[in-house]
Amino acid sequence: MHLRSHKFIGCLLIPLIVTAIFGCASKPPAPAIATQEGETPYYIIGPGDEINIFVWGNEELSSSIIVHPDGRLTSPLVEDLQASGKTPTELARDIEKILSRYVRTPIVTVMVNNFIGRFSEQVRVVGEAAEPRALSYQERMSLLDVMIEVGGLTEFAAGNNATLVRTANGREKQFSVRLDDLIRDGDITANVEILPGDILIIPEAWF
Repeated sequence: MHLRSHKFIGCLLIPLIVTAIFGCASKPPAPAIATQEGETPYYIIGPGDEINIFVWGNEELSSSIIVHPDGRLTSPLVEDLQASGKTPTELARDIEKILSRYVRTPIVTVMVNNFIGRFSEQVRVVGEAAEPRALSYQERMSLLDVMIEVGGLTEFAAGNNATLVRTANGREKQFSVRLDDLIRDGDITANVEILPGDILIIPEAWF
């Protein structure tokens, strides 16, 4: 076959190969905050969280405690109560049930001061972040909030090739996020909502 024909065939094959490699691995963009569906998830208490228990009209029963590593807590008149895996409101109702044995119609409020959260609820950042680590999820957390917490990108980061891994209804999904556009160009449309348990993977750029 003529040399020119080989070059022509090569020119045709290269785009097909590139499409095969990158097209199959393409990920849909993560949904923006403005279009995020569903209600914002409630915070779930986890081991290590510092919580305030306020019993109205009974200051001696109010306390500030840290949830034990096994997920339980102990406060005045309440022993070894499971706290991990519950919302603050759910925990308050459980404490009220126990205190009702000793106090007439107790009214309890639970507030979380120092958030750590269950491991499955934490947001993890790996790869080319300045300080990759696990973060405690906070209400209405955004991608920009996460990047501020980890100190932004390293100089070697391929920010626009970052992946957001999310598990919903028992199924894992991967989304594409544009960190370079968000952080370096200030494109706020690249900001997306973060949910409990999300994993942000930031690859290194190929030079």
